[in-house]
Amino acid sequence: MTASVSTTTMLRRRRGMTEEAAQAAVDTACRRLRLPTIRAVVEEAVAAATKDQLTYCGFLAELLLAEVDDRDRRSTARRVKIAGFPREKYLEDFDHDANPNINPALVHTLATGDWIRRGEPLCLIGDSGTGKSHLLIALGTAAAMKGYRVKYTLATRLVNELVEAADDKTLTKTINRYGRVDLLIIDELGYMSLDTRGAELLFQVLTEREEKNSIAIASNESFAGWTKTFTDPRLCAAIVDRLTYGGTIIETGTSSYRLNHTRAAR
Repeated sequence: MTASVSTTTMLRRRRGMTEEAAQAAVDTACRRLRLPTIRAVVEEAVAAATKDQLTYCGFLAELLLAEVDDRDRRSTARRVKIAGFPREKYLEDFDHDANPNINPALVHTLATGDWIRRGEPLCLIGDSGTGKSHLLIALGTAAAMKGYRVKYTLATRLVNELVEAADDKTLTKTINRYGRVDLLIIDELGYMSLDTRGAELLFQVLTEREEKNSIAIASNESFAGWTKTFTDPRLCAAIVDRLTYGGTIIETGTSSYRLNHTRAAR
């Protein structure tokens, strides 16, 4: 039976190392422990610690916090990338003067992500060019940066994927995948009509997420016009109910945000 080695004994074994050997040991240990940030900043950190006369504990804290901060940054970037946004959009870039229909205070409240934690839906309704997609992507990005799992898709792309999954007998797996994310963003809902099968498959996704995980949608049609997209009136009513119950509805109006924003910039 192998005797246990105390921490003090392990530390004593390394006290006689030269500076070069210590640097090589740090590099090797960081590689094995997968601490790339500490490996990258350790020399600079040693110099800063010497200059600022940090204690050993303070120096160690600086290194570990640098690693944690960098891991958080990488995780955030990974969540934003996995979300599948078609372009970068941020809330601070939205020009509220170009579309006064949108309440900045409401957008600020949505940016906190509390509605996602509660599993509530969000609907953006308005004409093309009124800022719906910008807000969807920006709010989704803000959610991903706060740690939520987000997925962005176009309505037609989602329906096509569901139809293919049904044909391949992988529908349950696909619906479960869309059901797991904290926020599912469906853009351009209402731009094209859906046949009964496509509408029913979309309804299954909405039902899977109902009152559990949030959905955010953007549509250029008012709810009264959704019968153009969902031709079955009863199914249309059920889908509207799933997307509005207990949620937030923002009407972005009819005046083009893009045009007004361009004019203001000029």
